[in-house]
Amino acid sequence: MGIHKEKEMMDYKDSVLKESSQVLDYILKDELTEADKDRISKDSIDNFNNHVNPGWLKYRKSVSTDANFVEWTDSQETFSDTHGNEFIDCLGGFGVYTAGHRNPEVVAAVQAQLNRYALHSQELIDPLRGYLAKLVAMCTPGDLQYAFFCNGGAEAVEMALKLARLASGKHYFISMVNGFHGKSMGAVSATGKGTYRKPYLPLIQGVQHVEFGDAKAAETAIKNLIAVGETVAGLIVEPIQGEAGIILPPDGYLKELREICDRYEVALIFDEIQTGMGRTGTMWACEDYDVVPDIMTFGKAFGGGVMPITGIIARPHLWTDELKDNPWILGSPTFGGNPLACAAAIAAINFTVKEDLPAQIKEKGEYLMDKLEQLKEKYSILVDIRGKGFLIGLEYQTPEIGWAVSKGLFKRGIMTGGTLNNAKVNRIEPPGILAYETIDVIIQRLDETLAEVSQGVNP
Repeated sequence: MGIHKEKEMMDYKDSVLKESSQVLDYILKDELTEADKDRISKDSIDNFNNHVNPGWLKYRKSVSTDANFVEWTDSQETFSDTHGNEFIDCLGGFGVYTAGHRNPEVVAAVQAQLNRYALHSQELIDPLRGYLAKLVAMCTPGDLQYAFFCNGGAEAVEMALKLARLASGKHYFISMVNGFHGKSMGAVSATGKGTYRKPYLPLIQGVQHVEFGDAKAAETAIKNLIAVGETVAGLIVEPIQGEAGIILPPDGYLKELREICDRYEVALIFDEIQTGMGRTGTMWACEDYDVVPDIMTFGKAFGGGVMPITGIIARPHLWTDELKDNPWILGSPTFGGNPLACAAAIAAINFTVKEDLPAQIKEKGEYLMDKLEQLKEKYSILVDIRGKGFLIGLEYQTPEIGWAVSKGLFKRGIMTGGTLNNAKVNRIEPPGILAYETIDVIIQRLDETLAEVSQGVNP
């Protein structure tokens, strides 16, 4: 090694050691100094602009009047920045925090498992994965039985699509316009939003999109594919479309899809990554519509708001001999179903069932919806309110108005789901443990914001 290269390596080691030691000091400190807070804010902006994506801050901080807001701590209903500014969470990580931020019972389970061992050897049987799979089978409807765990929502969708093809030997998928299933290549192929699809065209072939809510369109697509010699492996649908703006299915629609899939021997896949674990007022949204899918994906709230874990559960007939002979053929994510994540999910299921969180969310959601309807009557800029439980969409006259409302709420210490990407519909997805008193505070501040924004709108 030349002297110059050796010197560069020494500089690299020294600089990395200095930087990582400084960050670890921040992490391990009980209290930050004012200088620490200022430095973290400055560093965060520099790091995102220079090492993450220069567009991230514009997108993520679009409702903030100060780019120095840096998330640092949280507590059940709220999160705070480095300077102690507290925000009531009405976004909930798009459904992650159903059991609340840092739920003590989930944290305790993860800490206990961390003190035992963190990740699995990949060779011996890891018991928590088995216990968790059994619990998922116990708390899901119908004869859903076999589970497979992974890390992110898109990965779970990939597993669902692969399983449908593997089990059936068929090829095509039917998906819904404006549906959202993730951004990996297979998942974004099933996603029905051009914004996410166009940069990657041509995508995985064999996906046809039909209108959500139109069961006849789904059946026609299946019939036409079969008529020209194609085969259809699965139909994938969100029981309630989230990214599309909280779009509820028409009465009887999901049951019709079940009947159609049975008729043509097509696997019905429900994407419950956002709607599952009590978010809509039942443990799984499909329960409210009395429909059992062949494959169901889950995630977000599944890890109790503490650990990332997602997965699928499927009916027994889809677990074919090919899968039994080669258990790794479906997938083998290194960290999928790891002990820490499984401990979190087990604690999350326990907490959700013990506290009857779905019933709580149903009642609180109805209370919140009633208050929101009163605001809709009061302010013409709010044109529609729709949703179930704590999955609620507020639709405004224009994206600009929705963005202004999100910005006004942020100014008043409320974080919602309005962004520059699509602010016409703001998503309200607070933690399921939200207190009624906090709901009243949210309504009061939304009332103030709507009054302020309405004054600036030209009729």
